[in-house]
Amino acid sequence: MERTEELAALRAALEAGPPVHLGGGLGSGKSRLARRLPVADTVDLSGLGAAEAASRVRAALAAGSGGGLLLVDSVDGPGQAEAVAAALEDPPAGRGGPRRPVLLAGRRPLRAAAGWTDRPLTTLTLDPAPERAVEAQVRASGLDDPQAVALAVRLAGGNPLLAQLAARTLLAGTPADAPGAVADAMTEEVLLRLDRERPAAATGNGRWRHALRLLATVRAGDERLLSGGPELFSALAGLSLVRRERLGLAVREPFRTLFELAYQWRRPQHHEGLRARAADYRRALLTERRDPEERARLVEQGLFLSGDPTLRGSLFPPAEESAAIGPARAADTEDIGRLMRGWAVRGGFDVRRCERITGQWLDAAGPASFRLARDRAGRPVGLAALLPVAQGTQAGIEPLLQQHATGLLDGARHRPGGLFLGAAYAADPVAHAQVLRHILAEAVLAGHLVVSTASPDYQTLLGALGFRPHGGIRDDVYRCGRRPEVYSHDFTPAGLPAWMRTLATAGHPRPDTPDAVAWALARIRDPRALARSPLLARPGLDTPQALRGWLDNAVLELALADAPADAEAGAILRAYYLSGRPRTHHQAAREVHVSRATYFRRLRKGLALLADRLPPLY
Repeated sequence: MERTEELAALRAALEAGPPVHLGGGLGSGKSRLARRLPVADTVDLSGLGAAEAASRVRAALAAGSGGGLLLVDSVDGPGQAEAVAAALEDPPAGRGGPRRPVLLAGRRPLRAAAGWTDRPLTTLTLDPAPERAVEAQVRASGLDDPQAVALAVRLAGGNPLLAQLAARTLLAGTPADAPGAVADAMTEEVLLRLDRERPAAATGNGRWRHALRLLATVRAGDERLLSGGPELFSALAGLSLVRRERLGLAVREPFRTLFELAYQWRRPQHHEGLRARAADYRRALLTERRDPEERARLVEQGLFLSGDPTLRGSLFPPAEESAAIGPARAADTEDIGRLMRGWAVRGGFDVRRCERITGQWLDAAGPASFRLARDRAGRPVGLAALLPVAQGTQAGIEPLLQQHATGLLDGARHRPGGLFLGAAYAADPVAHAQVLRHILAEAVLAGHLVVSTASPDYQTLLGALGFRPHGGIRDDVYRCGRRPEVYSHDFTPAGLPAWMRTLATAGHPRPDTPDAVAWALARIRDPRALARSPLLARPGLDTPQALRGWLDNAVLELALADAPADAEAGAILRAYYLSGRPRTHHQAAREVHVSRATYFRRLRKGLALLADRLPPLY
């Protein structure tokens, strides 16, 4: 896999003098790139303790090898970074003059380790490989079946090691239509490579390996959610592919996707139960938290845990994130215009018309109304046009709302901080997902979001998110043959748990499954949402009102059944879905006085019984 630009930057950094740290996650290709340089000596620290690591580095420095490049590889184990820093502080044995050039390769940021904060150091970090490069690597391995190649590229997420492991697994005969089986085989090698990061006491048992799969399934977890105790939590936190964030620990992509797929394949029922418990826990926290930033993070977690394939595909791609998002500045006007032209071309919009609309937005609210996504080099790669709903921005917003403007803008002006979304764009799918999640986080902070979009993809996403549709506007303002559709949603703190609950049973399930009943029950008090239920195809259930009435009666009849198990199932459905206030599965189980295991068995039984009682389709 070619990394010509990175290799040139690495040579230039080494010529500048200070030691160079080549960083990047597990399997990102650090060692392979380093060995393309004229390395005189290599010290591989894999499996070494801190004292032995320091001793070997000192010996290599003393040997000299004519002043050629010294590569210190795999600086990943406990205490190794500090030990290497101490070894490099020692004077060269038996010779004067400058030290030989030193290149250190490791998975963790070296600047964060003791002994490195104040010393000269140049850091270069490898980004994920482009998709085309990963596909070329996979095909070069001998894999040529299109389905297998596509799966390998998807599971790799830009990581060369994962691309190699996926190709090997598929070539060994694991079918491409079983991605969980492929992922499971890949994780075995990943876990072996992670062993060297843990102290011997931590690698002696496999609890951290199982906990890693659990953490990947919930995306981010605190100590209570993972339920393994403080020692296990700390063991996970010490892994290079785990990061600390606001809601606890999180596994970095693409490893998160890999571990979740493997766990889902091994234990499908446990996987579903864990996701449901985590969603309950997050909704319970939403009712307690007062910090708006934390609520925004909890909402993001709730969207992930919903399991809706539309939300997962649009908002949580299986690849490492690299963009940073913030308000645009006055000097970014040219980049805003460039990105908006890209948005217009991708949407099939008239470019000149979009340029005029962009000018109206800039005039109404200034560059700060645009949020820019910047890559690691600081280059703008994506944007969102998020205008505050205020008296001064009306001229820029009304043309995209037209006949809906009066009701939506007047109502929004009574909610301080309301936002209008006019555009969202990034050519890279990972950066695009970050932009979309940033928009939702800003909406949670603002309390209200109004959207006008002519994009079918965005309209589908807004439907999956439960936004209220207000219909199309009068004019085809983008000259694309489609009139923009207008949507809105309230993000008030009191309403967030109920909204998360409506998303708990995600997607548009088939009309002949218990999931379709659960989906409708979760939205029973939202006629607009019920209007999208596949159950409306049933005779006598052709309106949201008729469907709601049938569900209310069916649950009541079940709760009054003669059979104790059926009656208990009905009571559970009433407690969870029909109580009139948001509640978690845990709270509902306490109300009906059953254990958690019995609760979920009865819940599934009740949904299945209601599905069996639906009017036949024909």
